[in-house]
Amino acid sequence: MIESVDVPIIAAQVPAYAHPGDAGADLVSTEALRLEPGQRALVGTGVRIALPDGYVAFVVPRSGLAARHGITIVNSPGTVDAGYRGEIKVSLLNTDASQAYDVAVGDRIAQLIIMPVPRVRFVAVDELPDSARGEGGFGSTGYQTGANS
Repeated sequence: MIESVDVPIIAAQVPAYAHPGDAGADLVSTEALRLEPGQRALVGTGVRIALPDGYVAFVVPRSGLAARHGITIVNSPGTVDAGYRGEIKVSLLNTDASQAYDVAVGDRIAQLIIMPVPRVRFVAVDELPDSARGEGGFGSTGYQTGANS
């Protein structure tokens, strides 16, 4: 079992996991607003945390909002560094071409995922070791499988 980590928090509504084993805890809106098609807005959650050194929090979209209403997060994942102490806000975007979306106070608008992150040392070299992928980038593995590949 993975060890839990205590994260000091100030929040009117503490993020909660919907189900055992969930990676993301739900963040809720502290404000009501209407997102017109194509519109984005920075939405408050009222959550402030103090992550321990060596941890990061990622703010990610909720899959149901994305699938049913086209609501996503502009800078997904949003990164909350261990040293940040301000309010976590969510940059919501309505990608639906024709329907507005109303956000009410208390609506679940995003998820917060907290993970350990190692501190790395970048080591300058003249050449990188070979790999199976090599320099293959965007689309290098194709996009179809099966007979029409």
